[in-house]
Amino acid sequence: MGAWVGVGARDEPAEQSGVSHFLEHLLFKGTTTRSAKAIAEAVDRVGGEMNAFTTKEYTAYYTRLPAEHLALGVELLGDVLTEPALRDSDVEAERQVILEELLMDADLLDDRVHVLLAESLFPGHPLGRETAGEPATVSAITAEQVRAFFAEWYRPRNIVVAAAGALAHDEVVARVEDAFARATPGGAAPQRTTPDGRVRPLATMRRRGEQVHLALGVRGLPRRHPDREALDVLNHVLGGGMSSRLFDEIREQRGLAYAVYSSATSYADTGAVMIYAGTSPARVPEVLALVEAQLDQLVHRGVTDEELAVAKGYLEGAFLLGLEDSASRMARLGGALSCIGDVRTVDEQVCRYRAVTADDVARVARALLAGTRSLAAVGPVTRKELLAPRG
Repeated sequence: MGAWVGVGARDEPAEQSGVSHFLEHLLFKGTTTRSAKAIAEAVDRVGGEMNAFTTKEYTAYYTRLPAEHLALGVELLGDVLTEPALRDSDVEAERQVILEELLMDADLLDDRVHVLLAESLFPGHPLGRETAGEPATVSAITAEQVRAFFAEWYRPRNIVVAAAGALAHDEVVARVEDAFARATPGGAAPQRTTPDGRVRPLATMRRRGEQVHLALGVRGLPRRHPDREALDVLNHVLGGGMSSRLFDEIREQRGLAYAVYSSATSYADTGAVMIYAGTSPARVPEVLALVEAQLDQLVHRGVTDEELAVAKGYLEGAFLLGLEDSASRMARLGGALSCIGDVRTVDEQVCRYRAVTADDVARVARALLAGTRSLAAVGPVTRKELLAPRG
């Protein structure tokens, strides 16, 4: 089961960038009645797990336990989400942990290029910030600011609890009501500002290494957009699987990269489509030329009937296979209720995938891929080299 709090990195003041992630760490440092070790031991004693993650628009806390220990899972989630200790000493100790995490992430160049691309696609907007914050902001956040952020956003009307597995609905509801009874009443969703249309065309970060990490992106679609499934199909054809155009052309046919893929991300009011490839410096021009050629072909020619059938079959099959796992079912429920406000039935979602046509995909390709593109590169490469004409 999991608790989904409807606040994330895009909802933070600029000077407190990273406070959502900071708070996520701190909630496991102990409550008014349990120490951090007591929480860990309670979960370990039954062979379970308890963890959390922060995104741009929500923060999720979850636990996975044998069904007979449902009561323990509900009690632990309620405890950390309603009465965390948030002691000054814990804030200072966890600050150092997060700063080390940021240093670790900075060394992962394939992750770094995605951060650079987000900054370029949403310049000057919270969606362009690193979710975990920057060393300067993490170092400056005070314990009082963390407590104030918790008091404002961690309230019942901004929390969704989801559960899946061998359970009885009425029992879960009763236990959740009891476990969260200590929460401060009320709460409201954050007011968000939609990013403007500005996109930075090129961003580079020169680093030593054997590869150049490339990320090319365009603005995408919000979650509730009626063409969201058509975008999923487009993404799969472009670089979403082993049969995709980019994987076949760049890796299988030419051997220019080990990792090459595309992905589509949606937020409440906008989105992004991203292509990644890691290649040697000498091969950068060829890889970029091939990527741009595939984008242009999708804009002007759309997808074939075979590509459409494969992509739709993949999306439907992957969706149905995901339902075999109780954690995936829980995440589907919690994410949908927190971000969209309702949960589509399985049949409805399958029908939406099946209804996508080649014309739908072509329309989305023209609307998104023909727009302003942003290129981010991290590694032994210069702006001049990236701006050189590509054949």
